[in-house]
Amino acid sequence: MLQIKQAIIVEGKYDKIKLSSIVKAVIIPTHGFRIFKDAEMLALIRHYAETTGIIILTDSDRAGFRIRSYLKGAIPNGNIRNIYIPDVFGKEKRKEKASAEGKLGVEGMDAKVLREAFAKAGVLSEETTAGELITKTDLYLAGLNGTPNSTHRRRAMQQQLGLPAMLSAAAFLDILNSMMTREEFLQMTDTQLTEEV
Repeated sequence: MLQIKQAIIVEGKYDKIKLSSIVKAVIIPTHGFRIFKDAEMLALIRHYAETTGIIILTDSDRAGFRIRSYLKGAIPNGNIRNIYIPDVFGKEKRKEKASAEGKLGVEGMDAKVLREAFAKAGVLSEETTAGELITKTDLYLAGLNGTPNSTHRRRAMQQQLGLPAMLSAAAFLDILNSMMTREEFLQMTDTQLTEEV
């Protein structure tokens, strides 16, 4: 079982049940959009953000990104990390039909996929900030932001890395910096550019 010091914010109780089987941590469900009106729950999340730090792990659909965006704006201080699950299409076992977008949520993810998502976000080990960070300029020079066809290329790379398609360029940059060094990124994108020519 993974020991996580930060509090993990998820959407619902079934997400909490799933995560509880693979991580030992404080897990707080937002109960979907109820967080928008629950001042007490938001105060608790702010408390954890300012003390232990929080990890936001919502589904990779529009609702999940909306909750993630709301929390980012509603928590002015503290340490917030984002973990993203990949776009996996299917239906959760307990549900009669798939979600509107047809994607599995946190509760439907395989435990191995969830562990990999934590590892990619760099929360399983004490991080050292050795070396240079990947920058917006690096994304631009690699054709992943601000250039013709950059959205398509960025999404292809996100899929290759097991990340959801809906990530913004800024969120993608944050995740890249938690997953790899700048040198590894430059090697990876150089290889991709060479393969496309």
